[in-house]
Amino acid sequence: MKASAGEKLFYMFNYCVLFVVGISCLIPIVYTLSVSFSNADAIRSGLVSLWPIGFSLESYKSLISGTPVIRAFGNSMIITVVGVILSMMFTIMAAYPLSKKYFYYTRFFTLAIVFTMLFSGGIIPTFLLMKGLGLVNSYGSVWLVGLVSAYNMLVLKSFLENIPAEIEEAAKMDGCGEFGLLIRIIFPLSLPVIAALTLFYGVHYWNLFMTVLIYIQNVEMHNLTVMVQQMVNSQSLLIEMNKLDSNEMTDVTPEGIKSAGIIVMILPMVLIYPLLQKYFVKGVMIGAIKG
Repeated sequence: MKASAGEKLFYMFNYCVLFVVGISCLIPIVYTLSVSFSNADAIRSGLVSLWPIGFSLESYKSLISGTPVIRAFGNSMIITVVGVILSMMFTIMAAYPLSKKYFYYTRFFTLAIVFTMLFSGGIIPTFLLMKGLGLVNSYGSVWLVGLVSAYNMLVLKSFLENIPAEIEEAAKMDGCGEFGLLIRIIFPLSLPVIAALTLFYGVHYWNLFMTVLIYIQNVEMHNLTVMVQQMVNSQSLLIEMNKLDSNEMTDVTPEGIKSAGIIVMILPMVLIYPLLQKYFVKGVMIGAIKG
């Protein structure tokens, strides 16, 4: 159907607004990237805008040699990979039975889970619980606190409810049990929504900040997000790191090292997102529509 003049005007307005919003989100990232690749003199002079001036890798070299970025990156990888595996495992285990009409008290358990989206126990009771379980200063507390997202579970539950019952009945007639049905039939059919939820959990665990600060007191266990935040708030980064001599300090600036740290922090998610984008859109739309 041909769009009317009013619809064309509406679409044009939407495109303009989205373009402005997209540019406003992109410019800070481009500027940070340019600062991280510029030389120290250009950064000190304030000449860097949206393109690196005097291309240099000194900020990244100093970041690696003068900060615990490698250790923090490894900690972030451990938190993210293990956290995503555990969260997806328990999210599937919760959504699958709740999507079945023959499961007893489905409505009760669903409402109980939705209740947690509106009310929580609070930071202090949760901290006391983690301390009582002996999980403070360990990654177990980080994983347990955000183990299952109620929103993600409901999205997956809605998707599973739309899988035709005839498929499950045919599998059961062939002697497939519940676990076999879940692994061999349901899981392959749910790959789009599982990929989308994996991305959700991955971004959540990679960007963890307050949870790590609250439950992890050991600095050597801090993730990349906490390390970069401490770098950004530092007023004398190079002096505090105490790893660079006077000659090296003339080749880099605190702003350059901070920008390099920010780029290292956001780079993994930027690289992974395009690979999962098609599953992300398809999975969320399928999981959000019922009937």
